[in-house]
Amino acid sequence: MTTRVLLVDDDLELTEMLSQYLRREGFEVQTAQDGQAAVREAATGRYSIVVLDVMMPRLSGMEALRRIRTVTQVPVLMLTARGDNVDRIVGLDMGADDYVPKPCTPGELVARIRAILRRTEPREAPGEPQGGLQVESGALMLSPAARTATWQGMPLKLTGTEYTLLEVLARHAGQLVRKEEISLQAFGQPLARYDRRIDVHISSIRQKLGTRADGRPWIQSVRGQGYQLLEG
Repeated sequence: MTTRVLLVDDDLELTEMLSQYLRREGFEVQTAQDGQAAVREAATGRYSIVVLDVMMPRLSGMEALRRIRTVTQVPVLMLTARGDNVDRIVGLDMGADDYVPKPCTPGELVARIRAILRRTEPREAPGEPQGGLQVESGALMLSPAARTATWQGMPLKLTGTEYTLLEVLARHAGQLVRKEEISLQAFGQPLARYDRRIDVHISSIRQKLGTRADGRPWIQSVRGQGYQLLEG
C-alpha cells in the first residue's frame, strides 16, 4: 500500500529535492506552497502524513496546523528553523506529532516520517478482530488495534503520538514510568537531552482528561523522573 505524503513548503527548490527523494523511497507525494492549500488538502483525508513548514506566505504553518487539527488527526511533522525551540514547543502543543529542524537531510526526513507512521498507523494482530485486546484503566479504555480511546464512556480525541504515549502509561497504570522508558516505548529511541516532546504531548493529554474529584490531574509527574497515570 502506497503512503501518501503532503509536503508543504514555499521553497520550491527544496520541495522538489525532497519530493524526488521521497518518491525514490516509495512514497507518493503531493506538494503545496502555502498554508491555505495545506489546510484544504489535509482536510480531504487522502494523506497518511503532512510535512508542514512553519514559515509560509498567506497562512503560517502554525495557523495551518491549528486549522488542520479542527478537521483531522492526520499526523503532522513540522519543519522548524534550527535552534528555534519556541516554534517546536508551540507546534507540539498545537497538535504536531514531531518536528525536524531545517536544513535537514532527506534521509533524516524519511526516518522521522517512518517513525511517526509506525507509532500512529492502526495495527491489527493476526487473528484478532479490529479493536480487540483492549487496555483498560478505570474510566479509560484503549483499543490498540484501531488506536482509538474512550474516556468516561465518551470518545477521546487524540493525535497519533498522544495515543501512543497514553497507551504506554495505561499499560503501567499506577506505576511511575521513567521518561527514558517512555521515549523508548513511544518513539523507539533513547531520550535526547533537552527533548521536550514527551512533556508537551502529556500536557495536552492532561487537558483532555481533565482533573480528578480531588483536583489533581490524572497524569502525575515526578520532577526529573517521569510520569504516572493514576488508577480510577
